[in-house]
Amino acid sequence: MATTNIGFKLSVITLAIMNVTAVVSLRGLPAEAVYGPSSAFYYLFAAIVFLIPTALVAAELAAMFADKQGGVFRWVGEAFGPRTGFLAIWLQWIQSTIWYPTVLTFGAVSIAFIGLHPHQDMLLASNKVFTLVVVLVIYWIATFIAMKGLNWVGKISKIGGLVGTIIPAGLLILLGVIYLASGGHNNMNMNVGFFPDLTKLDNLVLASGIFLFYAGMEMMGIHVMDVKNPSKNYPKAIFIGSLITVCIFVLGTFSLGFIIPAKEINLTQSLLIGFDNYFQYLRMSWASPIIAVALMFGVLAGVLTWVAGPSKGIYTVGKAGYLPPFFQKSNKAGVQRNILILQGVIVTVLSLLFVVMPSVQSFYQILSQLTVLLYLIMYLLMFASAIVLRYKMPKLQRPFRIGKGNFLIWIIAGLGFLGSLLAFVLSFIPPGQIATGSNTVWFSVLIIGCVVMVVIPYIIYALRKPSWQDPEAAKEFQPFYQDQVASTPEGTPQPPKKQ
Repeated sequence: MATTNIGFKLSVITLAIMNVTAVVSLRGLPAEAVYGPSSAFYYLFAAIVFLIPTALVAAELAAMFADKQGGVFRWVGEAFGPRTGFLAIWLQWIQSTIWYPTVLTFGAVSIAFIGLHPHQDMLLASNKVFTLVVVLVIYWIATFIAMKGLNWVGKISKIGGLVGTIIPAGLLILLGVIYLASGGHNNMNMNVGFFPDLTKLDNLVLASGIFLFYAGMEMMGIHVMDVKNPSKNYPKAIFIGSLITVCIFVLGTFSLGFIIPAKEINLTQSLLIGFDNYFQYLRMSWASPIIAVALMFGVLAGVLTWVAGPSKGIYTVGKAGYLPPFFQKSNKAGVQRNILILQGVIVTVLSLLFVVMPSVQSFYQILSQLTVLLYLIMYLLMFASAIVLRYKMPKLQRPFRIGKGNFLIWIIAGLGFLGSLLAFVLSFIPPGQIATGSNTVWFSVLIIGCVVMVVIPYIIYALRKPSWQDPEAAKEFQPFYQDQVASTPEGTPQPPKKQ
């Protein structure tokens, strides 16, 4: 059974906007606005050592395997074998599942600010029960839409990305320009300077943390088969999305810093408060509920993009013989029904824990940090794969290629690998600005969490059986190069061998 919607293809613009929607979250802007002009340095630094390498490497790998499915599983699997490839696609899926409760909290805050009384809105935004209900409602709505198929996901992601992310970001930047041009007081400390003191550990932790602001660009590799002329259009969509992303982060952060003093910035509420302050300044308070609704819709679109992406990737891989038959079930639209239901159960349980924990902020932070660590492991594998494949499969056609020889791939992928490794190490350090409780608990949860989540896919891989393989799906999926070598004379690939 096909895993794509027959006859429907994503345009370059749609995929670029899906990229922006998946990567950009305006909720992170307040945290960086605290650092004034030096926030631009962090964004640009992370773009150079992470976003650009990710976009370039993902473009080469996706175009290289444009006629084969699997996304990061294919890329890593061809380099290091199917077992490691399965680890990569598993990490991409599980980290997104753990991440949903944290990002949806921002959606709950947005809904709370739909009212016309800021003080009451702030009280509602901090209500645990309200947050839980909103988180679960938005998530399950996104899941229901994802069940309808890629056509629905593409349309809503495109509209939601425009209405809930790109337009609000553009409006925020415009409001900042109008505010300064009309004589408004600049609350950002411009004496800080562009270059921060990177000898301080806290600043290094911040620099590495921003790397993950750009995470998700490679996820669109899963949809490479759903793009018209993928060899050319997929890389084009990647670059357009990357440019928009950097501009939104840098200029949006500055606009918040102009209107809100650093000491008054609240990590979850300041984006809405920033809009409120601008609208009050311009005597347009009526616009605040409208922007809150738009931002909420943007959260839905972002979550929808992620719900549809990694789950589709692991579903496609699973049907080729890597997951039990139960997780290979799909609905009439060819959507991964049982995986989406399992994902929903995990999100619901995590959301309940999120609310009942004594310290919501510390639990939020540690959950966020765990997703960062798991995602970075996947990135380390991806960057290493790009280099290995240059030597392992040198003659394979690369419609999009980083440099004619291998020198540039070492520079680009090597830079991404070292940047990801630095971020991985520094991510274990508790943030100085947030109370996380006992350091022992902090390190234990992160280390044990990483070990468990890495071990699980290896166990699943070891337990797999020939009966797990869907013959039709395996044929469509196409085997790895090493499996093709071991094919029967008739050319029918044999079931994947345990390694």
